[in-house]
Amino acid sequence: MKVVIFAGGLGTRISEETDVRPKPMVEIGGKPVLWHIMKIYSHYGYNDFIICLGYKGYVIKEYFMNYFLHNSDISIDLANNKMEVLGTKSDNFKVTLVDTGLNTKTAGRLQQVEKYIGNEDFMLTYGDGVSDIDINALVKFHKENNKIATVTAVSMASRFGGMELGTNGSVAEFKEKNKDVNKWINGGFFVLKPTVFKYLETDMTDTMWEDEPLEKLTNDEQLVAYKHAGFWKPMDALRDKIELEDMWKNNKAAWKKW
Repeated sequence: MKVVIFAGGLGTRISEETDVRPKPMVEIGGKPVLWHIMKIYSHYGYNDFIICLGYKGYVIKEYFMNYFLHNSDISIDLANNKMEVLGTKSDNFKVTLVDTGLNTKTAGRLQQVEKYIGNEDFMLTYGDGVSDIDINALVKFHKENNKIATVTAVSMASRFGGMELGTNGSVAEFKEKNKDVNKWINGGFFVLKPTVFKYLETDMTDTMWEDEPLEKLTNDEQLVAYKHAGFWKPMDALRDKIELEDMWKNNKAAWKKW
C-alpha cells in the first residue's frame, strides 16, 4: 500500500522557518518532520511514498537525491577523485517526488498523483503532523468498514488550562490543559480506495481536499472516522516546533516507535 504525503504548502504560519525551506523540511532532532512521518509508516512496513511537492519542492528533491550519501560513512580520495561508501544507515524508502504546482490546493495535488497510485487502496496524510497512531489498526478498521475513505479523528487539545471558581472568587478546582473528547477534528492519516478519484474528476487546482471532496464523500455515506485518542500534534507554528523538539530531546517523543 502506497503512502501519499502533502508537502507543497507555503507554511506561512511558521514563516520563521519556511523562508528558506518548505515546512515538511523543518527539523526535529536534526531530521525533517517529513522524515519522522515516513518513519511512522515505515515502522509498520509501509515504505512506498508519493510526495506532493509545491513550495520550494527542489529542497525536498535534493534531500532525497543525497539521502543515501548523507546517511553513509564515506572515504574520499581527492587526489584520484574517487569515493568509497564504507557503510550506510539509510532507510528502506522508495520515494516518488511529484511537482504538483506552487499554488495548487490539496485536492488538486492528490488529483495529480493518481497515475502513480494504481488500483490498490492507499494512504494519505499531511507533511507536518506526527502521531503514535497504530497504522495497522487504522488499515484494519478501513477494510472492515469498506468505505471509500477513512479519516483519522483526533480529540482537540485545549491550548489553555482552566479553573472552576467558587463563591467570592475562591478556586474550587484547577485543571491543567487537556483534551476535549467531545470534539473530534481531522488528524490526517487517511486510508482511501482508488475510487476516491471519482470525486476528483473536474479541475481541482483551486479546491481543498477537506472541502468539496470530503463533503461529497460524507453526503454519500462513504467517509468513516477512525478515532485515535493517543498522541497527535501538527507543526503549525514555531511554538509547535519548539514543543516537538523538546519532546525529542527529552526522550518523550510519543510518535517515535522505531
